[in-house]
Amino acid sequence: MKLRIPHDAAVIVCDGQKALFLRNEGDEEFPNLKVDRVAEAEEKGRTSELGTDRPGRTQNAAGPTSAMEPTDWHARAERHFAEETARAVAAIHDKDHKRKIVLVAPPKTLAALRETLGGTLGTNVLAEVDKDLTHHPVREIERLLTAA
Repeated sequence: MKLRIPHDAAVIVCDGQKALFLRNEGDEEFPNLKVDRVAEAEEKGRTSELGTDRPGRTQNAAGPTSAMEPTDWHARAERHFAEETARAVAAIHDKDHKRKIVLVAPPKTLAALRETLGGTLGTNVLAEVDKDLTHHPVREIERLLTAA
């Protein structure tokens, strides 16, 4: 992917548990991503420690009893973290309406970001990259985003 990231653009690299807020101190030809801040979700523990006992059951009027789907507490926590990250991205946009933004996240997290942000960023979103790069070093993220 050959992505041209303008000077001072915000690059948000996140997944369901970690978000890197980067800024391009270089230019489109020679990007130089620097970390503005890192946000991490708080540790939730094991699923067996988070939930209640067993999933509930429902009685159907014309049939057998059905089991309810158990709550996936980790998926809910990841969704909540994506919503918090989206609010932080919106705050970046509110501070500077001309600043370009690049969103990098796995597909589920990217969908949650899009849903929370709605159309508030308008044309400021330069690109959406559906990859999980949160565990890569910043230099590697820079290379992967701008490589031909």
